[in-house]
Amino acid sequence: MTSATCYACRLTAGDDPLPGGRIWATDHWVVEHCTGPLGVGALIVKPFRHCLYLGDLTPDEAQELGPLLQHVSQTVQELTQADQVYACLWSHGNWQPVHIHFVVQPVHNEMQHTYPKQGPALQTAMFQDRIFPDADAVEAFCREARQRLALNP
Repeated sequence: MTSATCYACRLTAGDDPLPGGRIWATDHWVVEHCTGPLGVGALIVKPFRHCLYLGDLTPDEAQELGPLLQHVSQTVQELTQADQVYACLWSHGNWQPVHIHFVVQPVHNEMQHTYPKQGPALQTAMFQDRIFPDADAVEAFCREARQRLALNP
């Protein structure tokens, strides 16, 4: 996969529709709302550079990552009042390496009434259900997240 055919790169470049648009960026990373069925407030943190392996991050990319994931996770928790916020690396598509990205997902205890298992089983079930978040709700969340992230970069 090349950056020209990479969905993550196309979203960052504005070549594919991205509800809510770019939320935040550092020198090396970009924050966007997830386009999959993981609910309102599920954000993606990914390098601007087309990168397939966590071990291939540059020292500057690696140095920005920890503080950025903490800041984005805190923002998601505050805006959604989630009982937990998952942060996990996704880097596979059809058993091929793809542009690495961290999913930062709010999880609420009430979700157990629909999804009996948490963690990766929850995410798998949400993808199987294919219930995508309302575009207006995503747009509103992104506006709030953008403001909150800008307050304390």
